[in-house]
Amino acid sequence: MLSSDAAFQAIEHSGIMAGMRGNFPPETALRVCEILMEAGINVFEFTYNSIQPIEGMTAVKKAFGDDACVGMGTVLDVSTAQRVLDAGTDFIVSPAFQPDVVTVTHNAGVMMAPGALTPTEIVSAWEMGVKLVKLFPIGTLGVDHFKQIRGPLNHIKYMCNGGTSDANVGDFIRAGATACGLGAWLTGDGTMPLETIRLRAQRLRADVEDARAGFKQPMVRA
Repeated sequence: MLSSDAAFQAIEHSGIMAGMRGNFPPETALRVCEILMEAGINVFEFTYNSIQPIEGMTAVKKAFGDDACVGMGTVLDVSTAQRVLDAGTDFIVSPAFQPDVVTVTHNAGVMMAPGALTPTEIVSAWEMGVKLVKLFPIGTLGVDHFKQIRGPLNHIKYMCNGGTSDANVGDFIRAGATACGLGAWLTGDGTMPLETIRLRAQRLRADVEDARAGFKQPMVRA
């Protein structure tokens, strides 16, 4: 299990959190994560409402150790949080801001990225000591919406999730996002061809690096 600081640093360094929702049992999860790591993405969010999420998470962590930052998303209550903490999760992510889940996660020394969208939720989460606020669902609202939120709240670190793809990840990073989370577009539901995942991961890696460098090179979109 990574410390809270180490998990945040891994997410910040990567700029991409690859989510897996659907059919990602250990054998599938290992193949997908190996492809992602070869493409330069090493932060993985399993989702609790998937098939064998804890088994997939623990298998990947056992295989790659601290070379991978492996956590659990869609954690909606304290009992679920405790279960994944007991399983050794590196971080917890939620689509919602629930103070009791944040508290139990922080008490275990683990990083929590709660979901929030309104300024009140964002500030309330930040005041609890969260290192990263998951803006969700922000992709469908657009980069301009994110800029308006971040304007008065630019002291807070954000991960942009929901409706994210190669079409907007670079824009969110340029606008100040620490990272972006991607699930369906990047990894599918467990049946996406591995070569498609590889190509999309490589594209995202380039998008993030270009955005952080302050420019965007033309790319052919498949």
